Amino acid sequence: MDITLDRTYVPSEDIVARVIEGELIIVPLVSGIGDMDDELYTLNETGRAIWSRLDGEKSLREIAADLAAEFNAAPGVVEHDVLGLIAELLRRKMLNVL
Repeated sequence: MDITLDRTYVPSEDIVARVIEGELIIVPLVSGIGDMDDELYTLNETGRAIWSRLDGEKSLREIAADLAAEFNAAPGVVEHDVLGLIAELLRRKMLNVL
């Protein structure tokens, strides 16, 4: 499935995400999610900003526009970062497409 800026995504029900000591940590609840060597997945500040907006209502385009405005960044750069993170999270089966 192609990742497009017009789609919406939500965290998978097969993971738990918690902020611990300032880091967002994603823990798979079922086997086969994440990497075999690294069952915990952490997100940096940019990743957390994207993750917090994955509510199933906003498209990736809207999320990228919000972030570009909030961080005074070039929209194209933010869109690229958003698409890269979404691709990685989908590969790890941590997101669902709506």
